[in-house]
Amino acid sequence: MLSTMQDEPLSLATLLRYGTTFHSTAEVVTWTGAGSRTINFGELGSQSARLANALRRLGVGESDRVGTFMWNNAEHMTAYGAVPAMGAVLHTLNIRLFPAQLVFVANHAEDKVVIVDGTLVPLFAKYLPELTTVRHVLVANGDPASLEAPAGVEVHSYEEVLAAESDEYDWPVIDERAAAAMCYTSGTTGDPKGVAYSHRSMWLHSMQVCTTNGMNLSGADRTLAIVPMFHAMSWGLPHAALMVGASLVMPDRFLQPEPIAQILAAEKPTFAAAVPTIWQGLLHHLDEHPQDISHLREVVVGGSAAPPSLMHAFEERYGVKVLHAWGMTETSPLGSVARPPAGLESEQAWAYRYTQGRFPASVQARIVDEVEGVQPNDGEAVGEVEVRGPWITASYYSPDGAQIDPSKFDDGWLRTGDVGKITPDGYLTLVDRSKDIIKSGGEWISSVDLENAVMSHKGVAEAAVIGVPDDKWDERPLVVAVIEEGSVTPEQLREFLDEKVAHWQLPERWAIVSEVPKTSVGKFDKKRIRELYGNGELDIVTFD
Repeated sequence: MLSTMQDEPLSLATLLRYGTTFHSTAEVVTWTGAGSRTINFGELGSQSARLANALRRLGVGESDRVGTFMWNNAEHMTAYGAVPAMGAVLHTLNIRLFPAQLVFVANHAEDKVVIVDGTLVPLFAKYLPELTTVRHVLVANGDPASLEAPAGVEVHSYEEVLAAESDEYDWPVIDERAAAAMCYTSGTTGDPKGVAYSHRSMWLHSMQVCTTNGMNLSGADRTLAIVPMFHAMSWGLPHAALMVGASLVMPDRFLQPEPIAQILAAEKPTFAAAVPTIWQGLLHHLDEHPQDISHLREVVVGGSAAPPSLMHAFEERYGVKVLHAWGMTETSPLGSVARPPAGLESEQAWAYRYTQGRFPASVQARIVDEVEGVQPNDGEAVGEVEVRGPWITASYYSPDGAQIDPSKFDDGWLRTGDVGKITPDGYLTLVDRSKDIIKSGGEWISSVDLENAVMSHKGVAEAAVIGVPDDKWDERPLVVAVIEEGSVTPEQLREFLDEKVAHWQLPERWAIVSEVPKTSVGKFDKKRIRELYGNGELDIVTFD
């Protein structure tokens, strides 16, 4: 028996119309370095219509890919609205990818038009001659004449092109299963892999962002979206904001601790999201230049495990709750959020907050051991985390058709590459990435646990741990750390660790650096650290 319900597609065109009409007074605030510029959602709707008209005039049709090479700002938000709603596919290019990877990604996706921020023109100019499918470039917030284009490519002023268009557009009815946007993984192993999100998956994911067991975003929020719009669709915040009318505060290119503190002081956001390294830098700045940030009701940290010491520092010193979340490009990205069950004492609640969080109803998860198969959710059994659900990718994009690599998919489940355990009440704790776990003398050492233990010392700003070859034990941990000048020595750090981890896990090798290398999405770049170690470029202190 079929239902009697109307079959209305979950389309981002519907979401754009709704958000820019019924939440027309909500704002998109873009930081300029000396202040801010603001448009409201009503104006965003008009700008989106102008952009859609302009793209159509440039030959963009249904399913054509439109790339963005931009910071988080109002122009990027306009592309978030216009491109999917007109039936094209938004492709957010990661400006921090290695050159060869960026060229590969744009050509693999077959981008037809790219919108480029004026401040990024010198960088984009290096790639443009190698982009084989791009025919038009729109330069926003800059001079288009500054970009020298190869034959067959036209460069336009974003502002001039939009000014010539109507602020009305007949948004089409779109199949909810059609691609709306695409992102590529950061490509830490092999070429980046493309994930194409559907209108349906993005709509459902936006709803989860707004639920009380998700990020709990509401119309009362001013949301500081530090997480880049080129990184897993800014964790779903832009479209969720349209859904509930939450204002967006965009940092543009001003991502250092001091300007972020200035944004907090000027705009008083109530909610924010970014990777842990952003918050570690901000914490150090606030400790030296205190200011009231209690207007932040909550901060979401994801992308990599958040050190418990960071979470405690923000709550105890600044009254700001840091909420741990887990996900990846392939999961849209929200996979779990660490909201503890109700009614727990503080210490019990913290134990839940240290986890990666509880899976929502739409994300099924299991733990799989290579030898013994699916493991019980008893909070003790460890294996690779596999997930499936309506906003989990079932394959990777290819111009030749969907790619289902068995190393990435297992009978309809996404193999995340994360090693972890799940409790009976559905909370995930990650032990490590499968490629990063250290196998020492037949036992496993979690690099994540060691990193958290090292960073719990007040003198340590950053720390990453990798496994390096060892003649006796096969692998042993190497700590690469950034410390406050004169605050602590490697020997003292090792003594400090002896009270926090098993004695046999104590690292014998330490390297003190000015900065831990990071990936294009702000995670510790362990591949690069291994290269530095292998090339003898790290100054290693060794203990017997």
